[in-house]
Amino acid sequence: MFVYVGLFLLSCASLMFEINLSRVFSVAQFYHFAFMVVSLALLGYGASGTFLSLFPRLRKRAGTKLLVWLSWAFSFTSLCAYALTVHLPFDSYRIARDWRQVGVLLVHYVALAMPFFCSGTAVGVLFAARPRHASRVYAANLVGSAIGCVFAVATPSFVGAEGVVLLSAACGVAAALAFQCGVSRDLPAAHRASPSMTPLSRVIQGAALVILLLAAFRTPSFLNIELSPYKSLSYLLQYPDARLVFQRWNSFSRVDVVQSESIRGLPGSGFRCSSQPPPQRGLTVDGDDLNYIYHVQTGFSDLACTNCLLTALPYRLRPAAQTLVLEPRGGSDVVTALAQGADSVTVVEANPLIVDAVRAQGAWAGHLYDDPRVETVLEHGRTYVQRPHEPVDLLMLSLNAPHRAVASGAYSLNEDYRYTVQAFVDYLAALRPDGLLVVTRWLQVPPSESIRAFALAVESLERLGARPRSSLVALRSYRQMMILIRRGPFTEGELRAVRGFAEERAFDLVYLPDLRPDEINRYNVLEEPVYHRACTALLDAEGREAWYDHYPFNVEPPSDDRPFFGHFFKAEQAPAVLASLGHTWQPFGGAGYFVLLILLIIALLVASTLILAPMAVLDRGAGPLRATLVYFALLGLAYLSVEIPLMQRFILFLGSPAHAMATVLFAILLFSGIGSACSRRVPLSVVLVLLPILAGLYAALLPRLFSIALAAPLWARLIITAAALAPLGFLMGIPLPGGLALLEERDPGLISWAWAANGATSVVASILAALLALSFGFSVVLALGGTCYVGALLTVASLRPLRSPVSPGP
Repeated sequence: MFVYVGLFLLSCASLMFEINLSRVFSVAQFYHFAFMVVSLALLGYGASGTFLSLFPRLRKRAGTKLLVWLSWAFSFTSLCAYALTVHLPFDSYRIARDWRQVGVLLVHYVALAMPFFCSGTAVGVLFAARPRHASRVYAANLVGSAIGCVFAVATPSFVGAEGVVLLSAACGVAAALAFQCGVSRDLPAAHRASPSMTPLSRVIQGAALVILLLAAFRTPSFLNIELSPYKSLSYLLQYPDARLVFQRWNSFSRVDVVQSESIRGLPGSGFRCSSQPPPQRGLTVDGDDLNYIYHVQTGFSDLACTNCLLTALPYRLRPAAQTLVLEPRGGSDVVTALAQGADSVTVVEANPLIVDAVRAQGAWAGHLYDDPRVETVLEHGRTYVQRPHEPVDLLMLSLNAPHRAVASGAYSLNEDYRYTVQAFVDYLAALRPDGLLVVTRWLQVPPSESIRAFALAVESLERLGARPRSSLVALRSYRQMMILIRRGPFTEGELRAVRGFAEERAFDLVYLPDLRPDEINRYNVLEEPVYHRACTALLDAEGREAWYDHYPFNVEPPSDDRPFFGHFFKAEQAPAVLASLGHTWQPFGGAGYFVLLILLIIALLVASTLILAPMAVLDRGAGPLRATLVYFALLGLAYLSVEIPLMQRFILFLGSPAHAMATVLFAILLFSGIGSACSRRVPLSVVLVLLPILAGLYAALLPRLFSIALAAPLWARLIITAAALAPLGFLMGIPLPGGLALLEERDPGLISWAWAANGATSVVASILAALLALSFGFSVVLALGGTCYVGALLTVASLRPLRSPVSPGP
């Protein structure tokens, strides 16, 4: 039992470290680097199988101190690898001009894979040494990993992401202690007093465990996260008088507030506005997405600068409006609503830390979220609008992300379920019959995000049976475009009010149902009225799909199956992107898509090496090698092709990537562990028949489940998620130990290589799944997983032991 407890603890430490790394990378770098963590972990596991295949003597040392040393190595390498990323940061924006950054990226890749190599080697050693108990080994590994997911979500609120690194290392030391107890029991009595097994060594390990636990609550400065210089928080802290006045972690974010006299921002103001913004403080989430907290000296009605903003227009059209503001972050849209005379404002904010940060500014911010006209709801916007509530006059979808050049592609991989066709339909359903949905986006040339938002408005209105031509208004400032979406046609009086508002503040009209040519492109004069032309061309297109195909960027409206609002890349852009490398500061041209392509190429090369290297020492026929490779490689592809799209899909249901990643991993790993423990009692062929059927059902039925249960409280949605994934997770835990059981009877020497093939192809699958989701949607990735399970079913017969011919009787 001590050996299984040790493996449980080591697996717990590995998943805690993996999920926490995704949080660290989201803060220190950008979201697509958080995605790399999954491939890093799987690379370590694949390399461990290759290592054990090349050094077969290690397979017989599970009863020695090897497992103890592997646990210590995990703790040591996890701390060192993390410290390396802090003190030798990777600069993604210099990679096109400074090829040394490629070397830094590779060093990070190898260093961060080492902790997972250590834990993967421990699992592989136990698989090879105890093939009859492979199901128990796999169960301990999976259940420990599931518990690690829970700790990864629960602990950052207390110790921060840096402290979780130390907790992971402490868990590795605890695993070493458990393994040592198991080793002591396995050794003959004459050897139990050897130096490595003395009580003194246990005292030393216990002291190390206590030191790591204490350090987690007071993290050493050398482990503090080093922010990318391109993050908003990095820019803010460069002001001479800048100082942090708030910084806290929770399970899925870090929120900072910076005070400086130099912080000023009024991006949606008109040309004829002379009012200056009041002093402001900058609020960032994960070091980015700068939002402003306004200084309110006397009262909200005295903030004259709000009269000059685009977002003041809806209150001219709906005086004393009952307003719903979704995720306003620093509260700029809430301030505008109060200053413009809104009767009531319901603020729906998903992150409680943001509300705490604004409230912490107290009287300086006018006690914004404690104003009697403001009701604050801690929930996600999509979840809130599904619940029964009074219809509102205005629904403000706050622009809470800063201007991001489309060329950078740094946010292509961000799932944003606020900007999908299904989301816009839900928003419109929450309005009164004459209510307005207000959407603001940044201007880019050629038009991209603003036109994609306009396309979302058009398609959502059509789904509700409305006429987009008469139900849309769009106008622009110097940097932003605002779209007003009405459930019914705009009246003549409303259109006159829009024209008067734009004329008074020098806003340019982009689209009105009766817009005249002489009203276009008057103030912020462009060479061509590109925004107006794009909007009218979209509405006039007879074949809208053909129009999307011919547009320079991908501006097709996102859906819940492909919720990548920031992904504008099209294959036709590739030549121009490649030609620009080394000649522009933007390294990835049209999209972060190229980041994934580069990683996929690296993963294919690494996976091929990990799989092919052991074949030099494996003296087997082509048949057993081919069957082993195909079966376990398909399992690696299948498992990740199901797991990753489910993590992305459940972001809508659970509200944040961190919650979705932790909960989906917990449920799948926990029930896979239970399935593994029961694998010898369940026919393998039956499981491989059921898995592709179940993957197809999940792709078809999850949207229905979300529409029914999305309005439930978070605790209920967590339970529903675990229950929904239980059958799939249970079955997914059976094919690997089932295949190892067949190898045990046919050729135990191939077990380590099978572990290598499974891990190596999982690295490829983790990246391939993201690429396919961007291009085709989550349902296609789930279909790929189901297809791989079908392939494993067709291969499993080749793994079965050969039966000796029966000799005839006399």
